Amino acid sequence: MLRQIKPKNARSKRELAKREPLAHENTKKVLILRGTKCSSLVQDLLSDINSLKRPHSLRFTKKNDIHPFEDASSLEFFSQKNDTSLLLLGSHSKKRPHCMTWVRCFGGQVLDMLELHVVEDTARALSQFKGEKCKVGLKPLLSFSGAQFESPISNQYTLAKSLFTDVFRGGESATVDVEGLQLMINFAAGEEMQDGSAAKIHMRCWRIVTKRSGQKVPRVEVEEMGPRIDFTIGRTKEAEASVWKEAMKKPKGSEAKVKKNVETDVVGDKIGRIHLGRQDLRELQTRKMKGLKRHRDDQVDGDADDVSIVSDGDEVSGGVQLKKQRNA
Repeated sequence: MLRQIKPKNARSKRELAKREPLAHENTKKVLILRGTKCSSLVQDLLSDINSLKRPHSLRFTKKNDIHPFEDASSLEFFSQKNDTSLLLLGSHSKKRPHCMTWVRCFGGQVLDMLELHVVEDTARALSQFKGEKCKVGLKPLLSFSGAQFESPISNQYTLAKSLFTDVFRGGESATVDVEGLQLMINFAAGEEMQDGSAAKIHMRCWRIVTKRSGQKVPRVEVEEMGPRIDFTIGRTKEAEASVWKEAMKKPKGSEAKVKKNVETDVVGDKIGRIHLGRQDLRELQTRKMKGLKRHRDDQVDGDADDVSIVSDGDEVSGGVQLKKQRNA
């Protein structure tokens, strides 16, 4: 369970009130750190990730003696001090070379962590790709390829998908300008290795380019802009069930009201069910067909039959007695 802090004075009470959960949270920021030892390759990739996340990212370049899986108190301190719920730590050692540790916090404490190792042979930095780069502050399109990401049972790949989505999705927006869709980040899970090790995760960044096609709809092309990173999965730390349940709570009033008798099918079409009362078929308006209409001559004959001449003995004013119409 999360540690509860009781304020000792009015100042600390105001400070804790600022940290309370909000109905609409701010955009999540990422704090990028480096360990005591960090290879030049990892430093370049951290700089590239920082450029993709700006302005919702902070980067510290000083060395920090942090071992997240042994003691995460330093990460929790940085998270609370800088108001960043996401952290990315780069380190390098002989046992774990070119390592990136992705950390997510909740309530000022570490929620879950994932350790990924960069494959040195295939890694390419942003500066190694020629061509125009995307502008700062764009909201990227995220795509995940591979059955491992869609597993119903939580595993390393579902944790990686959740962390990548939190890091790169940016802020929420009700409307999106089509001209701003210029960046796409794809994560693909490969096949298992021959030695039985877990499959690699391939990260590719593409720049979406629209060109003239001679029609109203432009021609869309993609160009790889970097960085290009292949990850191998290392250690993981999953969230506790009670803390995860607390983190997934939604405030009252934020959920949309459930509409009765309204469903959405697999395609996404909205289907509604209407309940009607008992219908009176005697008042049902049917189609008027020409063959069912009465002829004019038949109507005149019918009117003559309904009229009879009154004799002299009958005391009826007007000389004509009209018979009552028979009820059908």
